[in-house]
Amino acid sequence: METPTVLPLDGLLHVFSFLEAPDLLRAAQVDKVWNEAAEYAFLWRRLSLSRWTFCNISQSSERAQTWKQYYLHRSQLEHQMARGRPSQDFTCKAISGHEGKIDGMAYLSAIEHRFDGQEKSVVCTVSADCTVRAWNVQEGTEIWSSSVQPAPLKRLLTIPESQLVITMDEQGTIKVWDGQTGKEQATFITPSTWCNLVLCGVPESPFLTVAITEGVLYTFTIPCLKEVSQVTAFQNCHTDLLCCSPDKNWLFIGSTETPDVLPKVFHTDSLTRPSEDKPLTDSLPVGECRNASWAPKEAARLIVLHEDRRTRNLSVTTFDITSKRSKNKLEILAQQVASFILPESIREPHILESHGTDIILLGCGSELTIFSMAGNLLASFQDHHQTITSIWVDSIRVVTSSQDISLRVYKWKREKNTVILKSCYHLLGGSHRWSSGFTDVACDNVSIMAVESRKCGKSVLRAYFFNL
Repeated sequence: METPTVLPLDGLLHVFSFLEAPDLLRAAQVDKVWNEAAEYAFLWRRLSLSRWTFCNISQSSERAQTWKQYYLHRSQLEHQMARGRPSQDFTCKAISGHEGKIDGMAYLSAIEHRFDGQEKSVVCTVSADCTVRAWNVQEGTEIWSSSVQPAPLKRLLTIPESQLVITMDEQGTIKVWDGQTGKEQATFITPSTWCNLVLCGVPESPFLTVAITEGVLYTFTIPCLKEVSQVTAFQNCHTDLLCCSPDKNWLFIGSTETPDVLPKVFHTDSLTRPSEDKPLTDSLPVGECRNASWAPKEAARLIVLHEDRRTRNLSVTTFDITSKRSKNKLEILAQQVASFILPESIREPHILESHGTDIILLGCGSELTIFSMAGNLLASFQDHHQTITSIWVDSIRVVTSSQDISLRVYKWKREKNTVILKSCYHLLGGSHRWSSGFTDVACDNVSIMAVESRKCGKSVLRAYFFNL
């Protein structure tokens, strides 16, 4: 009888590297040799990175996870988040504590979880009750609260990598807080009653850029709030649009309240490392800017919602922002790569978000519409009965909040080399008797958080924590 050929380990691993997870799990049941080969970390690491790109696996704790455990845990969790069965897949908690309206919410914990038994989602909020607070999502408890501040807090940024929280109040005072203790670390008082905040620079060395009502940009070091530069972007112009590109090299600034002001793009190096030269900036040829968003999967692709000067129709124009050197001078090059006019049947959008490299999401009243960069209508969802108030977009899902006291969860799905959005399920909030709807929503890999506004003027948090 002829002895069967046995593949050496290297050959077996090469064959296994072409398998998907279900096939790899079946191969592990053949015999001891195949089982040991199917457990190799690089096979599961390849599967994880090919599916999610960014993965957070920690080997520093006593309950260190393997790449296989990470893949299986996260796959199961995604399945639950796409299915959304109450009690079976998730637990819902109402978290109260603020005595006023919540005007800002952000995760202080990393969006990418470790799935090693140490999972904990932490969310920070600011309120009209003049406090900033941190909450444990899974337990539904307050971790810390600041002392009562002189004025209501209006805006909030978090830096999970360094456990820092940045707030702005309605008097223009900016503060940095220790995210673990709630201790105040630094303060800067701007000469304005209104500010917009954005982070630029790499996570290891971030900078804070602040746009004030008078059209001035301040840039500070973090956490000390030491002023690095002060630049006049516009003369006496309410600059309510401010966002930084994914590669952190470009800063967009614009105004929805001053139609004749053209929005601008700044090179962040000229703000964070100023020289004697004027900051590197250029105006974009779009008038009456309504909103803007950077495409998350491109280094510097800017999508602008604006009114066309010639036709007066609402248009969406996309630019790729680069720099070029000519005659020993560095200049900004804003190349228009696409533009289209919104159909008259589309209600005027009030929210603009983007996905991947060329997908645009618009909140138009109670309708969520999806366009390609070229203007092709990809999908339209009318799942809400009242106005959509916020849209959360990441590489896996979309979550919308609405005044109808519900959240809607969607999932990105690839079909025939095309990415489509699939409507999955509703998450319901409180009673219409007490609630006036959701005003904000955010999501990480294990939870969905929403701000529910009450008719009495207060807000509560709704936490939907998915079971691991």
